[in-house]
Amino acid sequence: MRVHTAMTTLALAAVFVAWPAGAQDGDLARGQEVYDRWCASCHGFDGAGEGPAAAYMLPRPRDFTGGLYQIRTTTGGELPTDDDILHVIDEGMPGTTMPGWQDQLSRADRRALVAYLKSFYPGFETFGAPEPVSIGRAGRASEDRLAEGRMFYDSIECWQCHGGLGRGDGSSGPTLEDDWGYPIRAADLTQNWRFSGGGSVEDIYRRILTGMDGTPMPAHADLIDAGFMDEEQLWSVAHYVRSLSPERVPRVREVVRVERREPGEVPSTVHDERWEDVDSFYIPLVAQIIIEPRWFDPSVNTVWVQGIHDGEELALRLSWSDRTRSPDPEWSDFQARVIDVMEPKEGDPVEPGPLPDGITLQFPTNIPDGTERPYFLMGDSRNPVYLWQWRSDQEGVEAATAQGMREIQPLSGRTIDVDAHWEDGLWQVVLRAPFTAEDPRNEVEFEVGRPIPIAFYAWDGDHGEEGTRGSIGSWYFIHLEEETPAAVYVAPLVAGLFTVGLGLFVIARAQRRERLSSEANGHEEVSTTTTA
Repeated sequence: MRVHTAMTTLALAAVFVAWPAGAQDGDLARGQEVYDRWCASCHGFDGAGEGPAAAYMLPRPRDFTGGLYQIRTTTGGELPTDDDILHVIDEGMPGTTMPGWQDQLSRADRRALVAYLKSFYPGFETFGAPEPVSIGRAGRASEDRLAEGRMFYDSIECWQCHGGLGRGDGSSGPTLEDDWGYPIRAADLTQNWRFSGGGSVEDIYRRILTGMDGTPMPAHADLIDAGFMDEEQLWSVAHYVRSLSPERVPRVREVVRVERREPGEVPSTVHDERWEDVDSFYIPLVAQIIIEPRWFDPSVNTVWVQGIHDGEELALRLSWSDRTRSPDPEWSDFQARVIDVMEPKEGDPVEPGPLPDGITLQFPTNIPDGTERPYFLMGDSRNPVYLWQWRSDQEGVEAATAQGMREIQPLSGRTIDVDAHWEDGLWQVVLRAPFTAEDPRNEVEFEVGRPIPIAFYAWDGDHGEEGTRGSIGSWYFIHLEEETPAAVYVAPLVAGLFTVGLGLFVIARAQRRERLSSEANGHEEVSTTTTA
């Protein structure tokens, strides 16, 4: 259930071409041709999950020779149906490097691929097709049902892996590994759009009921069989887990709107109540796989950004999930295992050790007039960038200039205030600074009404990340709202009064016409009577 990374490109290394249609279900020869071309680089030609690209991935690609499949509609320990396998081929595995192939391969080719994947494990032939589990209906969520779901979430100890608020920071986290001995992270339940197998209530229910074979996620059907809970109560757990994520998949917006407040109303702490009604913007992050040593397994996949200014000062609140406040000694063994598995394939070896969490904000040194921006990996010699660098092991924020990820120079300039807080798997950091720069040649000067490029980098120290090994994002913009002119408030009032006046005029005119028409009809009736 972890984030897609740019490693997907290794699986898509060749240019896609359209295969001829006509492959039939069970066409092993055709399935092998498709597999060898598109799948073997990760899963290996023998299906054991050890292709040449596998060493760059965590979790490792699926080993098809053991018959263990995470995403199934069948009971725990059972084989998947053909449609289950096809579903994963079509949709991929969100949160891993497995992409979806529905738009690249024909349905006939994908069906042939299902048949070929099954040939790696004799049990498909021996045991026959399993029956899917009937799960019934989810029903509607309610406050009582969510409360019941939270109660059972605690009683069946989901928190041990997923944490009290679902961010994957549970006490068992440092010990988790898959069936092949590789370290694995518990899912962040606040990001359902990244769940392998889907993020709906029904999908979640099925994962809880049947488990995810090959991972530490167990099946809970035995709790129903034992009478500890019933199906409706398990549905309540599924509803509660779904409630931990936003109602809708967050939308990526290129412009982060920074709200304008009155002078002196810019917050300086993460818990200031003024943040509660400020819009939050979703910024996805991916693996840094461009500059050596590269890192294919980023821990931080999202940062949420809020902003407030008063025309003189700017404050940004950044929030992101992080399972630990690094460095955490309890996670040192986990870090060592990750580094051992994901050791960079170039450069000097990485040694385990205490590393901090961190986040860096990047700005151009001057606001560009057009859409041109510096190189997103901290600029270059022609277009340097201005950085705000925060680390969990130091006080304050370090400003710097950079001409690339390896060419960073500290800068003494404007004062940047910081307030940082970690709790229940969530970092929140407020950075506050004046608009004006001490060194305008190297520091951006913020301006109201002009889009200002911004980019983000993040590191999880207990996941072995520092330097070039971390999560990166592309350029976005922050837009500092202008002061609302009085005309904005007066114009609607005038327009409203004009509309009301015009409406009264139209009504009065219609009534006058109706009165005149009635009088005319009355005269006509009198005239007719007199003549008679």
